[in-house]
Amino acid sequence: MDVVVDLARPGDDEGIRALVRREALPGRIRLSLAREPEFAMGCAVTGDDYRVVVARAADTGDIVGVACRSVRRVFLAGREHRIGYLGQLRVDERFRGRWLVSRGFSLLAAIDRAEPLPAYLASIVDGNSEATGILVAKRRARFPAFREVAAYRTLALPVRRKPPLAGPEEIVPGSADQLSELAGFLRAEGVRRQLFPVWTEDALARLEGFGLRLEDIRIARRCGAIVGVIALWDQTAYKQSIVRGYSGWMKALSPILPRIGDTIRSVTASLVSVVNDDPQVFARLLREVYRAARSRGFAYLLVGLDARDPLLKIARTYSHYSYPSRLYLASWANGHGGSNGGALHAQLDERPAYVDIATL
Repeated sequence: MDVVVDLARPGDDEGIRALVRREALPGRIRLSLAREPEFAMGCAVTGDDYRVVVARAADTGDIVGVACRSVRRVFLAGREHRIGYLGQLRVDERFRGRWLVSRGFSLLAAIDRAEPLPAYLASIVDGNSEATGILVAKRRARFPAFREVAAYRTLALPVRRKPPLAGPEEIVPGSADQLSELAGFLRAEGVRRQLFPVWTEDALARLEGFGLRLEDIRIARRCGAIVGVIALWDQTAYKQSIVRGYSGWMKALSPILPRIGDTIRSVTASLVSVVNDDPQVFARLLREVYRAARSRGFAYLLVGLDARDPLLKIARTYSHYSYPSRLYLASWANGHGGSNGGALHAQLDERPAYVDIATL
């Protein structure tokens, strides 16, 4: 069966949602990432100017592949850069190995030639040997080059009853009158991480439309100054994680884990930023959103951090399940302004990465 690859049309949404609902990501915990009631909303949260690429079976018109391309501003080696994001890649198992990915990248490359970007952020879950083989280890000449930036860890913390942590900092909820100061703090601290978003007041205010209210942000202050930030981001209105199976040692734990077919009720710890990576400040902020997650009935709090991030060891003190992945900068040869993604990647130093997993 042949396929046709082009940009999605409004009438494609139902077919796209059916595809992502049934196709699970590999790993010890196999999850399908549903996008109900509208696939595009999950793409809009990944960045600006998003484009949805689909593959259709030529004979039936069924959607058998999808990917999303968007644009975001991030810090790399302490400087602001406008880069792309490639995500939401799903392929119907019946059509794998049919040059479908190659045709998809041909269309994405054409978009990049028309609107060039120096590089694209991408992530691949550890254990997805098919994606790693096709995109990294044995990529074809027409594919972008994938260069690793960081080993990333997403921890799923089962939410249980825990007391608050005491400390000298005042921890207050976010509010409109703090928005300017908050955006300034996140930019000032963001330069200490690779891929940290370049936040503005407007961008933070728009997050309410994607499930992150200002009052769900927790701000730690010491002597009146902001010393740390974290937020509780609820995306259940447009993103759902459904358990499809377990493998490896996780199979032995399956009786105490969510059942196959269950939707995991989870919420994300986001906007993580702490002055000097102060472990006490982060521990208090994490406990704040952990307790808030429990009070709102969530079963898991998701925390995503670079494996090198000093804050990770604080998150690991909680009982957790780890979901490892790797972050890449991918680029075609015709990088923006004469600079290709390889040159941009070469500028990276030892700063740990921070990608808000809610935007992947």
